[in-house]
Amino acid sequence: MAEIIEIPVELAKFQLPRAVQERLQFLLDRQDTGEQLTQTERLEAEGLVELAEFLSLLKLRSQCVIKHTET
Repeated sequence: MAEIIEIPVELAKFQLPRAVQERLQFLLDRQDTGEQLTQTERLEAEGLVELAEFLSLLKLRSQCVIKHTET
């Protein structure tokens, strides 16, 4: 039997905190200019990218749920 997971409507408005977004952008900008990130910075950037992607997916799914409940 398929499990149903409820997604809070508020999730559609959730964003990364500004400081987290700025840190990720800083690391990505450094990498884009050819600067070598330390292993710790690279792992941090990878983790932040994964978090941002996960939150984006949750946001899209919650928007989908909202559209289906409104129709």
